[in-house]
Amino acid sequence: MGRRPVYYAVRLGLVGAAFAGGWGAFPLIGDSWWTLVVAGSMAVVFAQVALVMHDVAHRQVFRLRRPTELMGRVVGNLGIGLGYGWWQDKHTRHHANPNHEELDPDVAPDLLVWSQRQARSSRGPARLIGRAQAFLFFPLLLLEGLNLHVAGVRALKNRSVKRRGVEGALLFGHFALYLTALFAVLPADKAFAFIAVHQGLFGLYMGCIFAPNHKGMPTLTGDARPDYLRRQVLTSRNVRGGLLTDVALGGLNYQIEHHLFPSMPTPNLRRARPIVRDFCAEIGVPYHETGLISSYREALEHLHRVGAPLREQHRTATPD
Repeated sequence: MGRRPVYYAVRLGLVGAAFAGGWGAFPLIGDSWWTLVVAGSMAVVFAQVALVMHDVAHRQVFRLRRPTELMGRVVGNLGIGLGYGWWQDKHTRHHANPNHEELDPDVAPDLLVWSQRQARSSRGPARLIGRAQAFLFFPLLLLEGLNLHVAGVRALKNRSVKRRGVEGALLFGHFALYLTALFAVLPADKAFAFIAVHQGLFGLYMGCIFAPNHKGMPTLTGDARPDYLRRQVLTSRNVRGGLLTDVALGGLNYQIEHHLFPSMPTPNLRRARPIVRDFCAEIGVPYHETGLISSYREALEHLHRVGAPLREQHRTATPD
């Protein structure tokens, strides 16, 4: 549980250098279709910035609230246009009740449904998309970057979000700087192409980071609330891999350990893994761990399975 100041100093420095370097290369390349390479690379950098914001929000970097919130808002709102206050509220509720259909906002039915119970009661777009949601999951992630920006703006109307004035000023400051820079350097066609590539790949990468963590794992409903350890372990999935996996997923591939110890610094999660795994085996609690590709396969199979009632209803309602 010990702090890792050197690790975070290096990580923040590298991510910050990549962020500055990407935007520095942007005007140098200028009016060229090669600018889309910058767009793609900045999608990866934006996701890495979001992962840093995640660690900051969990008090892994700073012990005190004030520097935590300052860094979170600067990095999130101003840096990448991701509302820190909205995300922190949503993520806190997720950690308290992971995969609980009524209490976890990450499995609330929206465009996708996460259980057959949700599928049977779905309406509107979810009812239409749910029939083929396993096939549409990754294409829909191309819109996730835009969805994250919109959600942060919409949350400014929510009084539960702290310091809404500061949140809004930094958020709209990001949008203003982002759009001004694009349209000042690029003609309209290339600027819109940059936005499409950048925001599309940013959303896809973010979805690929978070999808393996809980999607396809058991969901809870009603008063079903196991004890803390089982609530966190049974609903989470670890992803095996080496250093590259750790970097690509920001350490969230140790999702079980992260949920049990949210403030544990990311580089310590790997060390905690064998301790947690052995303890779960000792007390008979299933500890689920798989490879990255298998984690996506399990998530997609789950999405296809829970959409079965909608496909059946469609077949019944469609005349021969």
